[in-house]
Amino acid sequence: MNSSRALPTPTPDDIRVHAWAEVRELLELQLAPLGRRALDALEPKSGERILDIGCGGGTTALELARAVGPDGMVTGIDLSAAVLAFAKAAAAGCERVRFVQADAQAYPFEAASFDAAFSRFGVMFFADPVAAFSNIRRSLKVTGRLAFACWRTLEENALDHVPLRAASPHLPPQPVDEADAPGPFAFASAERVRGILERAGFVEIEITAHDELVGSGGVDAMVAVCSKVGALGKILRENPELLAAALPPLRAALAGHDGPDGVKLTAATWIVTARTPAAPDDPM
Repeated sequence: MNSSRALPTPTPDDIRVHAWAEVRELLELQLAPLGRRALDALEPKSGERILDIGCGGGTTALELARAVGPDGMVTGIDLSAAVLAFAKAAAAGCERVRFVQADAQAYPFEAASFDAAFSRFGVMFFADPVAAFSNIRRSLKVTGRLAFACWRTLEENALDHVPLRAASPHLPPQPVDEADAPGPFAFASAERVRGILERAGFVEIEITAHDELVGSGGVDAMVAVCSKVGALGKILRENPELLAAALPPLRAALAGHDGPDGVKLTAATWIVTARTPAAPDDPM
């Protein structure tokens, strides 16, 4: 009698995390300099308690832990247990970092428990961003600081639109995303971001455009990343039968941007900072 059991069908999140894990070190080469801009804007200080929203694989939480020193503490929060497994492994032995698997929109943070909150591309996916940032604000102390990096429009981000347009003749028609729907480009409008933060009770809001050429190395490295994550990667994960047709034009397009430092494409982001009010006030 064969007692073997069929393996469960992978969920879309399982597939997403597996693809991310395969290229996470190469992807980090792209994201690290962009996140560093937001981290510099946050100005973390020794001894502070900081919340890392959508902390992913833990890289930013560890950077923050180094900044706050032995007397500080960093809490990373993320929805994905599979991604947090990487974060916990990366932070093994570091007692200044802890991780929580939860939705920052609804998690019952202790009130006024953090000096600052940070995110690197982790705040664009909330179902109700005003509720989420209101919850985050309540977790911050009076005049607590917020800093995050988020993407501007797809059209401004060659990092996504160059691969996508190169492979587009081989891709199925894509639905038009609602501008305000949760997703990578949900915060593309600076006006919308400002309105969300104001309604959530933040003050001293500053939104600064930042453009930077980034990459993961040579053509092979960039093909690997672009075919697994980002706008094109998402389509190919959902339609793996298209990979063979999409790779040649993708490789040709990326080769056109190759240079002495590898393939470099423009990343267009907003660096957003804000504070909680000097006098407690809860508009929600």
